Amino acid sequence: MTLSTCILLATALFCIGIFGLLSRRQPIAILLSVELMANAANIVFVAFGRYRGGTTGQIFATFSIALTVAEVAVGLALVILLYRSHHREARLDRATEMHG
Repeated sequence: MTLSTCILLATALFCIGIFGLLSRRQPIAILLSVELMANAANIVFVAFGRYRGGTTGQIFATFSIALTVAEVAVGLALVILLYRSHHREARLDRATEMHG
C-alpha cells in the first residue's frame, strides 16, 4: 500500500466520521463517529511512520489508541447515566437538563 492510498483511506474514514458526528443525535452513534475519526488519525500515524522508516508512527498510534479507550470509557459512562436519568431515552438534546 502506498502512502497516498493510506492517506486517501484515512481521509475517507475521517469524512465519514465527521458526517456521522454532525448528523446523528444518539450518543452511541456519536461515540462511534469519534472512534472512526481517531482510527483515521491512527492510519495516518502508521502510514507516515512506515514511510519514514521508523517506529515513531506506531508509538504515536499506540498512545492514541490508549487515549481513545479512556475517552470511550468516560463517554459510555455518561451515556449510561443519561439513559438511566431520562427513562430509557438517550438523546443529546435532553442532556442540557442534567445541570445540578
